[in-house]
Amino acid sequence: MRRPLISVIGDGSLEENSPKEIFAFELGKALVDNGYRIVSGGLGGVMKAAFRGAHSSEKYREGDTVAILPGNNPVDANEFADIVIATGLDAARNFIVANSDAVVAVGGGCGTLSELSYAWALKRLILAYRVPNCSAEQNCFSDWSLLSADKKLDDKVRYENISDDRIYGVDSADEAVRILNEKLPLYNERPKSAGNRRA
Repeated sequence: MRRPLISVIGDGSLEENSPKEIFAFELGKALVDNGYRIVSGGLGGVMKAAFRGAHSSEKYREGDTVAILPGNNPVDANEFADIVIATGLDAARNFIVANSDAVVAVGGGCGTLSELSYAWALKRLILAYRVPNCSAEQNCFSDWSLLSADKKLDDKVRYENISDDRIYGVDSADEAVRILNEKLPLYNERPKSAGNRRA
């Protein structure tokens, strides 16, 4: 049985023991504890913390962390990446990261915003960490998980049967897993590509 892939996106660098680093680590562990695999851009910050958390789970198996790198060199991946795909696509690889079964944003700048936009257009389930105690003085005005939590990215109706469709804000890894377990079966549509449309 295929285990769902959850993309964890966000800041490429983090202060040690910051709320975002702690959340990303706890999220990575909780995801693997609950039978999910994790996808990320495979570099530092949120990506590394989530993969490190995945490795700390008692249920961790090799292959639970998948790195989709922007560059050509697999050695650029952090040491907790099990499967490394060096795309050479630079920021265009954000589309691949966003096309998992669900996406969880933790902080993040314009790269995270592009992944959120792709995930929204792809009808993915999206969660966003509400960074605590964030203010303009801490540069949180560009913190896209905080800015997008509990909002829609546009007015399109993505699912007729999901009245509360939005980017679901979360405050803890446990809350994120609860929403994933509850909502993921509802987010089951994939836009058809040119290659699989019927004539």
